[in-house]
Amino acid sequence: MAGRFEGKTGLVTGGSRGIGKAIVKALINEGAKVYALGKSKENLEKLQSDIPTVNTVQADVTDWDSTRKAVEKLGIIDFLVNNAGTNMPHKKCIDIEKSAFDKVLDTNFKGSFNIAQVVSKGMVSAGRPGVIINMSSIYGLKSHTKNLPYSVSKAMMEMLTKVMALELGPHKIRVNSINPTYIRTGMAEKFMNNKEFIDPILQRHPIGHFGEVKDVVNATLWLLSDEAAMVTGTSLPVDGGFLIS
Repeated sequence: MAGRFEGKTGLVTGGSRGIGKAIVKALINEGAKVYALGKSKENLEKLQSDIPTVNTVQADVTDWDSTRKAVEKLGIIDFLVNNAGTNMPHKKCIDIEKSAFDKVLDTNFKGSFNIAQVVSKGMVSAGRPGVIINMSSIYGLKSHTKNLPYSVSKAMMEMLTKVMALELGPHKIRVNSINPTYIRTGMAEKFMNNKEFIDPILQRHPIGHFGEVKDVVNATLWLLSDEAAMVTGTSLPVDGGFLIS
């Protein structure tokens, strides 16, 4: 359905590659003006080359003040996809260093809240309805060994989603999270090709396979659209049944 976002302006963080890039492309194809925020100048330049109509914003979401300034300059945003995220090498909880924990929380949670706060303030001030999507994970809903900082950061995203949905609902602003399982991206290939690690996880997916980027893109576009007008404060698993297994 082309044109669902005609006349709308969106911001996608982590938008220069992987799932973020695919979301950016899909939104532009459906008529939106899109800002793609990313940390790497090289990746943003490649994105601009691949999708000439995209607007790029270079910012490190772990830098609170500079990111706020960069987002404030964009004006009123109709929808935000908080997609920027990171992880750390898998370690047991007793072996995790503070620096690694800080990096994950600063990126996945604090960075997302910071940008969501700026964007939602703009929506409220302008009296405009809007949509915010926080890209979470199945591990924001289910415990997972050797991945404490990531899991905690995504669990925090779940409560961020619920509280913001509750407070912003009267302003006609919807807030939801998406919880993907393992998705086949360039970054994921290195561990998805490790059969010893990945086969036991695959067996826990009743649908029999992992997700593709398009699965997350389709869920994102639906939640952003008026077709999901009564959906807010919820978590949408894109997980092939992993959470029920």
